[in-house]
Amino acid sequence: MLSALTLASAAEPELGGLAGKLVDLMESLGGPGAGFAIFAENLFPPLPSELFLPLAGFTASQGKMGIAEALLWTTAGSVVGALVLYFLGALIGRDRLRRIIAKIPLMKVSDYDKTEAWFAKHGTKAVFFGRVLPIFRSLISVPAGVVRMPLLTFTLLTALGSAIWNSVLVMAGYGLGNQWHRVEQYAGIMEKVVIVGVGLAIVLFVVVRVSRLRKDNSRRGSHAR
Repeated sequence: MLSALTLASAAEPELGGLAGKLVDLMESLGGPGAGFAIFAENLFPPLPSELFLPLAGFTASQGKMGIAEALLWTTAGSVVGALVLYFLGALIGRDRLRRIIAKIPLMKVSDYDKTEAWFAKHGTKAVFFGRVLPIFRSLISVPAGVVRMPLLTFTLLTALGSAIWNSVLVMAGYGLGNQWHRVEQYAGIMEKVVIVGVGLAIVLFVVVRVSRLRKDNSRRGSHAR
């Protein structure tokens, strides 16, 4: 009988590197392997949950684990990974982060203060909805730790948001069978949109900040004369 990984490979070229090893681990261990893959994806955002989650659903469809097991383990992996980043943010702390930002070119401590004020007002929504956004679903845990969002609130919001996102992709992989990799293609569109949006925001920030610095320097030069 063909294994899930063999069937998957017939539809999609086998992965190499760390992603490939995590896929092999998922195939070998079932639910715990899927949980560890998603845990690793939280800590290393370049690893694709859009690949691991549909494959977990496909593996469940082949009887390697139950669908409930796949959902529970992947959500547990998301929560544990998020907690690691939360405690990293708590370890860095507000004061240390402000000192770091003060040394970054074009950045101001006031930028952090505004961000923290925004997070204090909208942090619960950011943690919950951030779980469905590539890159942000990992990074959002760090500021939550920095501002010391109540741990229970953070854990519950993370578990709920992750359960929804994981369920969509796991169930899609389960339903598509050996065509599970199509999910990654469509989910990847959202990832590209987010990455382009972040890139444009960074470019706009740099352009605006450099323009302001030039105007300030010009004013100082005029006053000096």
